[in-house]
Amino acid sequence: MAKTEDILELSVDDVSRALDKKLFSSSELTQAYIDAMSESGELNIYVDQTPELALEMAGSSDSRRSKGEVLGHMDGIPIAVKDLFCTKGVSSTAGSHILDGFKPTYESTVTKKLWESGAILLGKTNMDEFAMGSANVTSYYGPCINPWKAESGDNLGKDLVPGGSSGGSAAAVAARVALAAIGTDTGGSIRQPSSFCGIVGLKPTYGRCSRWGIISFASSLDQAGPLTRSVKDAALMLEVMAGYDPKDSTSADFEVTSYSEALSGKVEGLKIGIPAEYTLDGMPDEINSLWERGKRWLEDSGANIIDISLPHTKYALPAYYIIAPAEASSNLARYDGVRYGLRVEGEDLIDTYEKTRAQGFGAEVKRRIMIGTYVLSAGYYDAYYIQAQKVRSKIINDFDNAWSECDVILTPTAPSAAFSIGEKMDDPISMYMNDVFTVPASMAGLPAISVPAGLSNDGLPLGLHLIGPKFAEEKLLLVA
Repeated sequence: MAKTEDILELSVDDVSRALDKKLFSSSELTQAYIDAMSESGELNIYVDQTPELALEMAGSSDSRRSKGEVLGHMDGIPIAVKDLFCTKGVSSTAGSHILDGFKPTYESTVTKKLWESGAILLGKTNMDEFAMGSANVTSYYGPCINPWKAESGDNLGKDLVPGGSSGGSAAAVAARVALAAIGTDTGGSIRQPSSFCGIVGLKPTYGRCSRWGIISFASSLDQAGPLTRSVKDAALMLEVMAGYDPKDSTSADFEVTSYSEALSGKVEGLKIGIPAEYTLDGMPDEINSLWERGKRWLEDSGANIIDISLPHTKYALPAYYIIAPAEASSNLARYDGVRYGLRVEGEDLIDTYEKTRAQGFGAEVKRRIMIGTYVLSAGYYDAYYIQAQKVRSKIINDFDNAWSECDVILTPTAPSAAFSIGEKMDDPISMYMNDVFTVPASMAGLPAISVPAGLSNDGLPLGLHLIGPKFAEEKLLLVA
């Protein structure tokens, strides 16, 4: 078998080929990741590790291979799962105290598809509580730490955030303690941490992957997706994860194609839209430079760069922070201490509700529940929630108009590189601005991907962001 450190550097595609050639077994590969996990505790990436289960699943994969019954590219591949996915018999807490001890009796559709394809569960990854955050610092289990370190500048020597809310999944892939991972993206929660951690993060079209068995934050926005080391790995995982699910009323009944076969690398003649509205006042020069470099790369490959306009972009973030909390306040009403998770006894039923929710939810979740309840209240529903939905329609129309001019859209992923833990904790608005480039695609339900594209002046990863038309993942992955 190759050296452990060499094995840990391989991609999903590389490992699949190596397993086919019997260069090593899935059990050996999985043990290497379990060993790496045990040495990464200071990063606080995993909130629950499942080494015994992983080795059992790896043994089953090896047994299938010995009989020539390989299930596909994901067979024998050890992955990490964001703690927002319900996994049967395995702790699933959404990073919250209020779901302490909750072990589902059922499996989410996305994870079920992965296990049926032979993938292996290493454990559940840390995340912002109920997926509410952009830095993975609101978790009940404490902040997750980015494996990257600044080489100079103000953050030299400091622990950095991995981004959020899928920060644990992104950090797991970057730190080589998972071969790949899955997360969820509501307003940028796969793409922004992928940018901060120097990996690939794909948010599919809304409805492409089933939401059944994913603990809800904002039901009209949440979407599962892969976090990987390469675009091909993302394509291979999406082939397994995607598909219609009758248990999810928002699931789209569209054919799932072989995304990995679309990666010809040929982008000649494709039109790449550059939206004027994504040039922000005060945006760091290194972000502008990265964006210009991305344009040049595509031009040099034969694509055509064209200027476009998405005029309602500036309203996307404020509209998002009305719609998402409104949906969250409704979804999180179910956590009352009666049926599952944390229960804090009170003098009567109402007192039990109040004490359980007061102790079970963290500050950011409480803030968003209160905002959401306010905008849905009788006196403000029309003024806020309905207006935000009208803005959302305008944003969707902007993108629909843009597709008559271009094939995909290129933007930065985030307005900065990773920042230090605690840096923006006292300023929620500053924290929310991390999603300024990713939220519009989420509001429109479009597929989008972040790819590592360079380093900041301090030696930290920076990502470029591509947005495509609905259900055009093949084209998006091709350009990525």
